[in-house]
Amino acid sequence: MVKIRLQRYGSHKSPFYRIVACDSRSPRDGKFLEILGTYNPLTEPATVKLEAEKITKWLDNGAQPTVTVANILKKNNIAKSTK
Repeated sequence: MVKIRLQRYGSHKSPFYRIVACDSRSPRDGKFLEILGTYNPLTEPATVKLEAEKITKWLDNGAQPTVTVANILKKNNIAKSTK
């Protein structure tokens, strides 16, 4: 199963995240299929850059976003109803 989830980068107490499509069995920071965007929670407001076309393609093909990614997508009007 393909998941759309966050992949953590950055140093200690300075997180920076990539939003990626990956196999649900791979580790959090392991292999991924495609980079779909970035998320920086340290800026005010949080900086989010998304590639909407790629995200909707993965969602249409059955990828499931994690709870956090689903919230980010909803705030940016890319959300698709999840089960």
